[in-house]
Amino acid sequence: MVQRQSDAGRAMQEVRSVPTAIAVTGGGLALPSPDRQTPQSVVLRSPRSDKRAHSAAKAKAKDLASPGGCTLEQSLSEMYGLLEQHGYVITLYPASLPAAAVHRLHAVRSVLESDRIALLGLDLPPLGVAALALQLRQLSICDFSPGVLASAARLLSHYIYAGAVLGSVTKLDRVPVSLKTHAKSWVPGTQFAVLATPEPQLTKLGGGSGGSGNGNQEAELTGPDFSTHLLTAHGHLQSDWVTQILAPSWQVQGIGEVPLPAESARWWATGKLVEFVAAIPDITVLYQLVSSVRREECRWCGLELIGDRCGFCSAPLLPPPEKRLQAANSRKALTTGT
Repeated sequence: MVQRQSDAGRAMQEVRSVPTAIAVTGGGLALPSPDRQTPQSVVLRSPRSDKRAHSAAKAKAKDLASPGGCTLEQSLSEMYGLLEQHGYVITLYPASLPAAAVHRLHAVRSVLESDRIALLGLDLPPLGVAALALQLRQLSICDFSPGVLASAARLLSHYIYAGAVLGSVTKLDRVPVSLKTHAKSWVPGTQFAVLATPEPQLTKLGGGSGGSGNGNQEAELTGPDFSTHLLTAHGHLQSDWVTQILAPSWQVQGIGEVPLPAESARWWATGKLVEFVAAIPDITVLYQLVSSVRREECRWCGLELIGDRCGFCSAPLLPPPEKRLQAANSRKALTTGT
């Protein structure tokens, strides 16, 4: 353990002069840096909607000055500049991102014909995506290659506990909800504590006329068995259950509050929520998690990777030779048998 900690310390001292860019698709997904060494997130501009495109001639000057609603040409210029400056770009976005925005990301990568752009759509809730992006930003200054950094997103997502307190689950489709729970959702004042990742959980809170949502004095959501920092983001719901009940139960290191990501209401199917995420804050622990996994070479693009899939080209890792031989023999036996 002492040796691994010293290795991590040396790696963190070997700061990359121009670290891999970690990009997100909304300002709410860009959490503040915990220190001076951690780079800021790159917030990509969203594509212009059809209505704005229809009136582009009248509002061209305004569009160019706006932080959102960019054209394909502007998106290409933005990404090209990031590649020129950083060499590689890893883009994180929640699965609830509108199709037009996802299509724009893939169009930009296709037009630029670049294998240095990783597009990682994640099943994490928006605040969970923000926490993961922060972890990758922390690791980007270490001695990890872009390929390892991109594929580390899947590894680290298993250590992120993301959920929300909701005022309604009637339209929630990202976490299993029973018919009985749907029915309870119509009762005024009812609130629900939901954990989306790493394993879905749902429990009904007491609610009440005060709307505090503290009916359950024990956190029935199973939390992490390792040290984490808790972040909360408030929507249109009055509840202190996360900070008063959940945080002590999970024994978090600290609690912070950030603005609610714009994508959260879409992901949770309601604006009446308090979103939360518990994640590992220590860069030394993050470094040890990633560095402990065996590195492989992608058979398609040649980048380093960890896990079973490349983060840049999405090519799966081939199984070891002995397993490929075993599979071939099994297919041959089946063919002979028929």
